Amino acid sequence: MSNVDFWTNHTWIFVLAMFFFPRLTMLLATSFGGGFLYWLGWFFAPRLTVAIIATILYSQTNIVMVVLAWIWALSGESCEKTVIKVKI
Repeated sequence: MSNVDFWTNHTWIFVLAMFFFPRLTMLLATSFGGGFLYWLGWFFAPRLTVAIIATILYSQTNIVMVVLAWIWALSGESCEKTVIKVKI
């Protein structure tokens, strides 16, 4: 675990990009050596992957941001799956 503050590395523009375009932002803003689980998460559940990464990296310094990331991940993924299920 590190004690790195989220806001020393990122801005509000990054947060908005992650909110509206999680896959594209993860593709452009992260390294390509993420490993199998990273790419599996990127493909199937990018919001959940972002919440897991936020928990690992920032749970010591930005607990409010981590909680909001989990709320966003769980609500966004369930809404997305419901819309897909209705369309099919």
